[in-house]
Amino acid sequence: MTSTDTGSRAAAARQVARPIRPLRPPMRRPQSRTRTNLTLGESRTARVLALTALTIGALIWLLPMSWALLTAFKSEADASDPLNWFWPENGFTLEGFSAVWERGDLPLWMLNSLLIAAAVTVITVLVSAMAGYAFSRTRFAGRRWLFVLTVAAVLVPPQILIVPWFQQMLSLHLLDTYAAVILPQTVAPAMVFILKKHFDSLPQELEEAARIDGAGHWRIFWSVLLPLSRPMLAAVAIFVFIGAWNNFLWPFVSTSDPSLMTLPVGITAVKDAYGIQYAQSMASAVLAALPLVVVFVFFQRHIVKSVATTGLGGQ
Repeated sequence: MTSTDTGSRAAAARQVARPIRPLRPPMRRPQSRTRTNLTLGESRTARVLALTALTIGALIWLLPMSWALLTAFKSEADASDPLNWFWPENGFTLEGFSAVWERGDLPLWMLNSLLIAAAVTVITVLVSAMAGYAFSRTRFAGRRWLFVLTVAAVLVPPQILIVPWFQQMLSLHLLDTYAAVILPQTVAPAMVFILKKHFDSLPQELEEAARIDGAGHWRIFWSVLLPLSRPMLAAVAIFVFIGAWNNFLWPFVSTSDPSLMTLPVGITAVKDAYGIQYAQSMASAVLAALPLVVVFVFFQRHIVKSVATTGLGGQ
């Protein structure tokens, strides 16, 4: 036996005699939690500064609303007195609300505003959702340029379209009707853009699975995408309803029949007829804003979610 064989056998014996160490599991790095950093940083001072800025902004926003609410519950003499701007000399009263209710046809104006705003909301959401789906999920000739025109229409102020709208309603013999007030307000390019971007964010696999089952465009739109878009549709509906409720210029131009007046138009007519009366003006403003406050309280979650998901909040 050679020395080489003897050395290899000795090395093999030492290798067998060496204790086998258990394998250690691979070390996992702790996953870093994603945190949303404040603009000013994460220190205590930064949080205090951010909270202070938000508090000051909230107070600035609430100041005119508080002043309007206090003035609405004053008499006309106290509302015109600059010395008693906070606590009225004669106490708070409901004279402004009762005067506005008696001098104008407030229940009819509120009903007209509710009907018109509801009709505008339903038509606008339906048309905008169908247009957004067409831009997002279909391919047709001129689609790109048509979408460019839709986005460009967002930059056009509605006041510029008052004269063309009036001429169009006049040629169709629709003036002094609900249709004249409703139809021009249903054109909302901004809502088409928002819903198009929302449909782009939905997964394509859902549409492909529906097509395998034999569904067409309408079935996919109505049964697949719309149920997934309820929060976004609710937010769009709220924005459209608020805009239609507060709209003054077009209902004022398109109607001259007092029975078709909306709440902003009717309140302005009463104010112009009886001159400037601060308590009654603020009472009218409070009554006009009350339904919108109720809508915001019940649907604020959808409004905040829509702002966060569509980029309207600067994200």
